[in-house]
Amino acid sequence: MSLTPAACLIGWPAAHSRSPLIHKFWLKAFGIDGDYRIEAVEPGAFADFIKTLAARGYSGANVTIPHKEQALALSSPDARAQAVGAANTLYFDDGMLRSTNTDVEGFIGNLDASAPGWDTAEDVLVLGAGGSARAVIFGLIERGIKRVHLANRTASRADALASQFGSSVHPLAWEQVDSVLSRAGLLVNTTSLGMKGQPALDVDITLLPANATVADLVYVPLETELLGAARAHGLKTADGLGMLLHQAVRGFELWFGKRPQVTPELRALVEADLART
Repeated sequence: MSLTPAACLIGWPAAHSRSPLIHKFWLKAFGIDGDYRIEAVEPGAFADFIKTLAARGYSGANVTIPHKEQALALSSPDARAQAVGAANTLYFDDGMLRSTNTDVEGFIGNLDASAPGWDTAEDVLVLGAGGSARAVIFGLIERGIKRVHLANRTASRADALASQFGSSVHPLAWEQVDSVLSRAGLLVNTTSLGMKGQPALDVDITLLPANATVADLVYVPLETELLGAARAHGLKTADGLGMLLHQAVRGFELWFGKRPQVTPELRALVEADLART
C-alpha cells in the first residue's frame, strides 16, 4: 500500500467530475503530499473494486452515478446515507468501510454561507423527488424546518417521499405550486429543469415573500434562469456550485485529517474550469 494518502472518485463515466480540482486545491493549500484520482469503474466491477479499496492505497472515495445505491449496500452507512438511500462518500474507521451522504451538509452549508438566516422560514417549497430531494429534505428537517411542501411532476414519487419522512413533509401536485409560493421562505429546485439542454423551470418567483431565498442545485449554467430572476427581484440565492464545493468538505476531512474551507479562490478556480468546458 502506498504511504501517500489518496482518495478517488468512482463513477461510470467519471471524467467530467470537478472533484479532483477541488481536492487537489485543498491538498496543496494544506501542504499535504496526497492525491485524488478518478477511477472509471463499470457497475459490474464496482463490488470487487470496493473490496480492494484499501489495498489500492485509498483512504476512501467519492461515489457518483451509477454506484451510489450499491455503495450504500456494500458499506456501513450512517443515518444520513440511510435516509437519502444513497452513499456518496466512503471512508475507513478502525478498518471498517463506512459511508455517508455529504449532499446533506453540502446543501445546508451552502445556504448558511450564501443566505444567512434562511432557516427562519416556517414553510419551504422543494421541487423534485429524486435522490437530491431526499438529501435536501433530510437536511431541512434536521435543521428544524416545520413544513416542507414537496412538488414533483410525477405525484406518486412525492407521495412516497412524504411517507418516508413523515408529517413535516406535505406532497403537492405540480399544478399547485403557485398556491404555496406566497408563504415559502425558501424555494429549492432539485430537478434538472433549467439545466443546460433541459427545459426551463416555469415558476413565478414574484409570488415569493420579499425575504425569501431561492436555491437551485443546477450548476450548469452557473446562473440558471430561476436564480437570475430571483436576483433581479432582490431575493437571496444559493447556487449549485456552492453546494458542490461545500459537499466536498467533509470527505476531505475524513480522508486527509484536515477540515478545509470553501474560499473565493477555490470557487473562482472551479468557475473558470466550468467556463472552459
